[in-house]
Amino acid sequence: MGGFFGAASKRDCVLDVFFGVDYHSHLGTKRGGMTIFDPADGFQRQIHNIENTPFRTKFEQDLSDFHGPSGIGCISDTDPQPLLVRSHLGLYAITTVGIINNSDALVEKYFSDHGHQFMAMSSGKVNSTELTAALINQKDDLVSGILHAQEEIQGSMTLLILTDQGEIIAARDKMGRLPVLIGQNQDGCCVSFESFAYHKLGYENAYELGPREIVRITSEGYEVLSPAGEQMRICAFLWTYYGYPNSNYEGVNVEVMRYRNGEIMARDEVLRGMLPKVDYVAGVPDSGIPHAIGFANRSGKPQARPFVKYTPTWPRSFMPSNQEVRSQVAKMKQIPVPELIQGKKLLFVDDSIVRGTQLQETVDFLYESGAAEVHMRSACPPIMYSCKYLNFSRGNSDMDLLARRTVQEIEGDEGQKHLAEYADAGTRRGQCLLRSICERFGFDSLGYQSLDGLLEAIGIDRGKVCTYCWTGQE
Repeated sequence: MGGFFGAASKRDCVLDVFFGVDYHSHLGTKRGGMTIFDPADGFQRQIHNIENTPFRTKFEQDLSDFHGPSGIGCISDTDPQPLLVRSHLGLYAITTVGIINNSDALVEKYFSDHGHQFMAMSSGKVNSTELTAALINQKDDLVSGILHAQEEIQGSMTLLILTDQGEIIAARDKMGRLPVLIGQNQDGCCVSFESFAYHKLGYENAYELGPREIVRITSEGYEVLSPAGEQMRICAFLWTYYGYPNSNYEGVNVEVMRYRNGEIMARDEVLRGMLPKVDYVAGVPDSGIPHAIGFANRSGKPQARPFVKYTPTWPRSFMPSNQEVRSQVAKMKQIPVPELIQGKKLLFVDDSIVRGTQLQETVDFLYESGAAEVHMRSACPPIMYSCKYLNFSRGNSDMDLLARRTVQEIEGDEGQKHLAEYADAGTRRGQCLLRSICERFGFDSLGYQSLDGLLEAIGIDRGKVCTYCWTGQE
């Protein structure tokens, strides 16, 4: 997905931006970038590949070259950024998080004449941040340009702009699918996805942008340049998976939501009389652990850690570029605790089951380690649609998704007409989906959190939460 951090201060802000961006490393794995502005020396910028080395390690060597009271930085899962752009709107740096699904159509519509060109990436695609800047530059000021870009882009686009006056312009995407929060201290202001990132740097909560809202941020404070829209569809996966435990979105803490989500899952299983007799409840490390804590607390089953991940050398199994190496790393990271596995009946809670690519290895690993039974629970409903707004659950086809692929195997094309039934465990088709996945992976039982249960756990107005990947409805 990606994330960003920016600061405008009365003092040098380099370390704030460095640490603030680093605290978004859980959101992206491909590129990292920093741009700092100094009134005397102008812009300084650096972009690094972070696929095999963390952001902090790559950028520590650059800190001595950076200086200035304002700056922005990003963790990106896609394009190299921030970019420096020179246009009639001035010289500015821009970083974005989002997806442009109609990029080819936009290039054809606005930039197909001989006077325009874009730098192509190795894939041949246009850098989405560059395209966003080109759309912004069609208007006479940055605010009008941002609003224009947001209207034209199909997908989502959240962005930061650092001007040659040292100001930061922050814009939340049109439907508010991602959060944008402002922190403030005695020296200035910052802007961030994750609130904990600026809390650790001594900033306090100041403001949370609404959908479509545009705000100017300086060392003196912040000013709304364009008001928030009325409609919001914030991504539910921020709470279930993406978000860091310490963060709050729309006033709801991530860790607290996950405990509540697990409690609701256990509550509903007990009410249906479906709770299996197990020795331990465990989270699939690391994202499933808080959901499992809530499940264990409500079910009365003891919580344990039957296996742990060894992460000092390979913190992310998808970092190696070679698939064979990635698979081997994922396997090597799983370290069993035999005393908590051998002869035990185990119930695991994962944050989500998307493609199921590593699920079989995990189940095999547990049985090979001596587990008597393995029960699996997903802290969200079956994912039926690839996300078209963010980088979560995206693939070449919806058939990359485990639930969708299983429906096709069960009933063929006819099954694709009944996805809502398959997603509901209370229906005949829903039960068939669960049995089929259990048989494939060797689970003794499988359960998904219901959509109602998930939305109850989040606790904000249901109409403000994006559930597209489960329902296919915008």
